[in-house]
Amino acid sequence: MTITRRRFVAVSGAAALGLPAILRAGASPQTKKKNKTKMEIKRSGSQPSTKGPAEWFTGTVRIDPLFQAPDPARVAGASVTFEPGARTAWHTHPLGQTLIVTAGCGRAQRDGGPIKEIRPGDVVWFAPGEKHWHGAASTTAMTHIAIQERLDGKAVDWMEKVSGEQYLGKS
Repeated sequence: MTITRRRFVAVSGAAALGLPAILRAGASPQTKKKNKTKMEIKRSGSQPSTKGPAEWFTGTVRIDPLFQAPDPARVAGASVTFEPGARTAWHTHPLGQTLIVTAGCGRAQRDGGPIKEIRPGDVVWFAPGEKHWHGAASTTAMTHIAIQERLDGKAVDWMEKVSGEQYLGKS
């Protein structure tokens, strides 16, 4: 039995008329766009460590960049190690910040709140614009992964340093 084009269309529906065009076109624009994106692997140790600037930190701090997503994404992350007693200055993040403690023992405080001890496995969230600081305990180093997003190219607003009295919870 021979199937004519008319019979094929009648059985398959009008969509069959567009089938040759669909096959000639190949992948959809969405698929083509997906093929242009590439997975990226940042190898451990491939990005240089930096010392935490004295304007933003008290004590010895090492920052190991982990990732900074390309535009239009806004997220970036770093592994930050604080030696005993080291800490950030007071600061805020326009879109908030997540800390994931990976080693040691640390401290974190939001403006007006109590100092909280943070340990490996703890996940700390600071809301957008929430003034806070974080760092190591007085006798133990602490490492955390810090994740934040940029808003208009800016991920953090640095403020005054945390005093010794504030760090010890005596103010």
